[in-house]
Order: sequence, then C-alpha cells, then structure tokens
Amino acid sequence: MKKIIVILLTLNSIKSFAQNADSVWFVNNMVKREVQISMRDGVKLFTAIYAPRIHSGKHPILMIRTPYSCAPYGGQKPFPIFWKSYYKNYAHEGFIMVVQDVRGRWMSEGKYDFMPPFIENKRSNKDVDEASDAYDTIDWLVNNVDGNNGRVGVTGVSFPGYYAMMAAMSGHPALKAVSPQAPVTNRFLGDDDHHNGALFLMDAFEFMVGFGMARPHHRPDSIGSGRLLLPEQDHFAFYLKTGALPNFTKIAGDSLLIWNQIMDHPNYDSFWRSRDSRVGIKNIKPAVLVVGGSFDAEDCYGTFQTYRALVKNSPTTNSRLVVGPWYHGQWLYKDGSRLGNVSFNSNTNEYYVHELEGPFFRFYLTGKGNIDTMAKSTVFFTGSNYWRKFNRWPPRKSINKALYFHQGGKLDFLPGKDTKAVESYISDPAKPVPYSENTCGDRTREYMNDDQRFAERRTDVLTFSTPSLREELTLAGPVTADIIAAISGTDADFVVKVIDVFPSNLPPDPITKRSLGGYEMLVRAEVMRGKYRKSFSAPEPFVPGRPTNIKFNMNDVAHTFLKGHKIMVQIQSSWFPLVDRNPQQFLDINKAKDSDFKKATISIYTDRSKIMLPVMETTL
Repeated sequence: MKKIIVILLTLNSIKSFAQNADSVWFVNNMVKREVQISMRDGVKLFTAIYAPRIHSGKHPILMIRTPYSCAPYGGQKPFPIFWKSYYKNYAHEGFIMVVQDVRGRWMSEGKYDFMPPFIENKRSNKDVDEASDAYDTIDWLVNNVDGNNGRVGVTGVSFPGYYAMMAAMSGHPALKAVSPQAPVTNRFLGDDDHHNGALFLMDAFEFMVGFGMARPHHRPDSIGSGRLLLPEQDHFAFYLKTGALPNFTKIAGDSLLIWNQIMDHPNYDSFWRSRDSRVGIKNIKPAVLVVGGSFDAEDCYGTFQTYRALVKNSPTTNSRLVVGPWYHGQWLYKDGSRLGNVSFNSNTNEYYVHELEGPFFRFYLTGKGNIDTMAKSTVFFTGSNYWRKFNRWPPRKSINKALYFHQGGKLDFLPGKDTKAVESYISDPAKPVPYSENTCGDRTREYMNDDQRFAERRTDVLTFSTPSLREELTLAGPVTADIIAAISGTDADFVVKVIDVFPSNLPPDPITKRSLGGYEMLVRAEVMRGKYRKSFSAPEPFVPGRPTNIKFNMNDVAHTFLKGHKIMVQIQSSWFPLVDRNPQQFLDINKAKDSDFKKATISIYTDRSKIMLPVMETTL
C-alpha cells in the first residue's frame, strides 16, 4: 500500500511539475499586454494579448472570445487554457495568443445578452452584435499588435465556440480560419437548455443560476463569488423535492434575467429563433473546422447542425467536420482514451491535435504544411474504435433502415402485422426514471455511455432487443424515432434510447478491472416533449386514448455494433433530473403547480412503431 501511495505521489508531483514548467515557460517567453478595445458604438472590451517575447518574422494571431473571464488580470500570469491545454503548442510555434471578455462580462463594458440576435444589415454604429464585436477586435489587433502577419484565427469550445462562429460571420478580410468547437447553436431545439422543447433542468438551472451566468456585471474581485451551491449532494432528491418550475424560479430570484427569459418563452417563438446562430451562416469567407464530441452532453446538436448549415447555406466555404468519442471539451486536454467504463483503445486527442486541428491552423495562418489529405469529415466510430474519413457527412453509403418494435420486447428489421398490438406502462411524475443509476452531486458526463441495465429493471421503461448480431452493423448519421402511442392524459414526454448490449462472457477491462459482460452501453438517447410533435411554436394537446404519431430526430451516431452484440431500444417518459418532469397535462409547464402533476398510462403500438437507423451500406 505504501508503495502505491509513493507512486501516486510521484505521478502527481511529475504532473504538477509539468504544469508549472509550462506556466513558467509561458511567462518567460510570452509578453502579456492588457488593453481596452473600443467597439464601433464606443463600448470597450477588455482584451489580453500574449505575444512572443522575441520577434523573429511575422506571427499569426489566434483568439478566444469568452464570457467566462480571461483572468488572471494584471501581472504576467497567463490565461490558464493557454498553457494547460494543447493551445500551448501554438505559443511554442510563435502564435500571438489573444483572449477577450465579451460585451457585458467581467472587465468589458456594455450589456450582456447570452446570445444576441445576429444583425445582417447593420445600418449604423448602434447596430452591434457579436459578429461586429469580433470584426472590430480583429481590425484593432491587425493594426496595433506589433509583429503580426495579418492573419487571424478564432476558436473556442461551447459558448466560446458560439462566439467563434459569430466571428466567422464578421466578414473581416484578415480572418482566415475559424474553429467553432461544440458551438452553442440553438438552445430550444437541441443545445444546453432544451432538447425538442423539453427543458434540460439540471444544465439550465445550474448553469444559469448555480454558475451565475445570468447575474449582473462581474468584476475581477468577484470571481468565484455569487455561485449558488445546492443544499444537498443527491441532486435527484433536491430536484424532486423542489418540485414544479416556479419553485426554481423563486430560488433564482428577480436578478437572474436569462433564467426568467427561459421561463417567459416556453415555446419556440421569435426570441429563440433570432438566437439561433445559424441565422447568419451564408457566404462565410474563412475556412471553418467544426469540432465536437459524440458523447457531448451539452452541444452535440450544435456541432452537427452548425456543420450542416455551413454545407447547405454557405457551400463555397471550405468547411470540415471532426467528431471524436469525447465529452464536452474533452479534446482540449491530454487524454481521450476512454469515457467512464468504455475504452476507445487509443488516445484520440493525440490524433486530433497533431493530425487535424494543428495542421488546420498552421496552414491557414502561417501558410505552412498541407491539408489536402484532410477529409471533409473525420469521425471516430465507437464500438470498432477507429477514425474514418468521408467526403461528406453523413456518408453517401449510409442509408436509413427501419428497425421495428414487436411484442415481447423484440426488435426486428422485418415489420410486424398486428396493428393493434400494444405494450403499456404507467408514468408517475412522483417516481420519475433517473438518468443515472448512481447518486450524483453534479450532472455526470458519463451518463452519455453509461450502463442502462438499471433502467431495464423498471416497470415504467419498455425494453426491446434484437437477437445477437451475426455480423457487425455500423451506424453513421442521425437516428429517427417514429412511434405510434396513445396516452391517458393530454401531454407526455417520450425518451428513446439506442443501446449496444455487450456479450455476457467478456473478460475484465485491463484498466478498470471490471468486466463489461452484459453491459448495456448507451449509444444515443433523446427526448421529445409530446405537445410539440407537430410544431415547436404551436403546441397541441393529445386526445386521450387516440393513437398518435410522435416522430423526431435524434443526434447523429457513429458507432459499430460488433458481431455477437445486440441492438436494444428503450422507451420511457421521464429522464430525471436531466429533463424536467412533464405534468402529463397540456399546460405551460414553466408555470405549473405542484398539484398539476398526474400519473398517465402510456401505450406504445409496437407493430406500428419503428426506429430509423443510418446503416452503412457495407454492413447490410
């Protein structure tokens, strides 16, 4: 035991030394300069510039715009991401590194709006948005930073990914390369706050309220303050005890503008449509590398949909897509070899950094290297655990194939004949289906590929499965659930999960020492709030007892079901506290009372329901 402790202490010391060495190198080799850059309307944005101490030739500029603070302020201490992540590679190559507090955040002036609408036709200096702020910042940098080569790149993950996409819309001629990574794109249809109209309660509440994103203007001395800490570590218990959404609004208080905006806009109205970052995607001039993770619990939707919008609405843009087997932002750091219990058999981050993103920025910002071998889409397929390259996404060889539900918990590629066959369950909002088997203090990222055997054991979850596959089967593209259901109430949620069931006789994992025999790996899951089945703008109640079609798209999948595995699909009507509870009555859930929540019987017409899988032609 002592020997193990000594080894661990040694490894931690090596890691700490490496981080300190990177920080020291950054301080010794990069000169920090802090400036306030005036925007066209007179608002000044705080910007930190890190330039090579010794100039040798001209240097490209790589920028991140962030609402999360570019601290530390003052002195020569560097922005942590610039030396803790692979971004340090760019500093070593002589890039000028820039980070900026966006309008209304931290040391920047102005009013903060979490996703201000893009203004296509700017008629005066008062017409400002995040694209114009990016343009004005880039213009100042290329004209005022010594030693720059006149080429600028912008990148960022999550919200900074959204700001990167806004920069791409700025039209500044010096902007040559942009990489929006896990970009927030549409917060009602698929990113962060909502999926298909259903509120992602934990993420929305803890980000807007707990993280303080919706609080008034910050200053450096308030970093870390104002964050709401939930009173207990069992979040399932806390959220269930708190009850209906107005009770959360009381906790949020009047100062939390964005949370209250979410509550005031329960349907997909102009507020949400104008804040879809795809609105301005057309005639994009810089090269764009869209990056994301297939197990990203926050912005998987944004990654795929931003790339689709570029291909459709800006076809002349040199656009590329990279998707790895990552959780939110995992590719920023050193290890991408596993998520939770599932191993990917290699450090996927190494391939990404050295073969994809590095060459992308190096080519467009310095003119060095060659990216002719970089495909339009480079995607890692879990299950088989290898990267594949395509000239489009989804691949041309991916075709939709129906997998049909049958009574007795069976799945088959052949349709059934009994149109009246039904399997039912009772959905009780007082006892919702948890999203995780474990007691969690925070929303886990591992739930994206967690074992689903705990859900299969519940009576309010329907489970369907194929026999063991005789040949491997690969999915590449979006999944569509196409369900016929009748409910006893006037509204309900439908959660559909696609699962890879491992054979029962697998040996233990060499790292975790745990056998994954019988493991039910979540591959993709999505929720549909039933009242939005026809329109997200005009919700419609169910007629109790009437068979109704609920059809919705799930996020893209890149996964191979190996020979001997099974394909499983689960259907349930709660996924708590990941998703807020549906009262199962047709009403404004954001204004619901605790007494509004009712039990409902959910009946699935098995032989009339199916799931459309994007099957690679070579596996048919």
